[in-house]
Amino acid sequence: MREATKSKRPWLVAVWPGMGHVAISAGYYLMAKLGMQYLGEFASNGLFDVDYAIIKSGIVQKTQRPRSRFFVWKAPEGKRDIIVFIGEAQPPLGKFEFCEKLIDFARDQGVERVFTFAAMATDMHPEHESRLFGAATDPLTLKELDRPEVRYLEEGHIGGLNGVLLAAAADKGMEGVCLLGEMPHMFAQLPFPKASLAVLEVFAEMAEVPLDFTELNEQAHAIEQQLGELLAKFKEKMEANESGASESFEPPQDSDEELAEADQARIEMMFSQAADDRSKAYELKNELDRLGVFDRFEDRFLDLFKRTE
Repeated sequence: MREATKSKRPWLVAVWPGMGHVAISAGYYLMAKLGMQYLGEFASNGLFDVDYAIIKSGIVQKTQRPRSRFFVWKAPEGKRDIIVFIGEAQPPLGKFEFCEKLIDFARDQGVERVFTFAAMATDMHPEHESRLFGAATDPLTLKELDRPEVRYLEEGHIGGLNGVLLAAAADKGMEGVCLLGEMPHMFAQLPFPKASLAVLEVFAEMAEVPLDFTELNEQAHAIEQQLGELLAKFKEKMEANESGASESFEPPQDSDEELAEADQARIEMMFSQAADDRSKAYELKNELDRLGVFDRFEDRFLDLFKRTE
């Protein structure tokens, strides 16, 4: 791990996959729009096991355990650095130990505050604005969330490493914040960028980070329309079915089919553009998500953020 971040009062943002892709999408958007650089990899120390073998065209693929990587934005003079931690998966065991080591690393890098992002699943309609909820590790930090667009998460719990990391931070005396973007619970398996937008708008304001939200706004509007249409069709089906109480909504599944030549060529072109201009990386990720192949290209995508020198 490089020693490149021991200055400028850095904040750490840690994200993992979860409901609505709220956290992971926000993390990737932050990386892409700030043009972050790859910093290093966080060792999982055997916390991830292998439960199955992946077969493609009859061939057993090599084992690949989930990876956890750091990326850094070196801020201009007078601003604070931002470190983003991207975890491909949450370890099934040893979650608290994993988080303690992550907090120890953050302290070694001079990190002053850790942030996690998460989804708050409610019965909201896709067309409504996503409310933002927040929690913090101490009263003084919580007071910084005292703003009109944020509601305190008064009671309850935050599941997964989004919450456990903050518990580890609290135990070790480090400031921590969780920002939770609201999303419709019935679409929990589908991306909901409107919640990611709500999270990032407040984070960017708190961190004084220059972010252009144009692309995320456009994506949020497009998904809002698509989910509204899905919801309308689902309601029509329920009303037409006398035993509708037993019906359940199944979101569309990603396809494992091979990419068409035109899609492959477009992806290659977008990779080339993103290599020249990392601000275009989020557009590339959206296309990979649309085609249902991001997992296949994830390592190559993250390699775009490695230093070239």
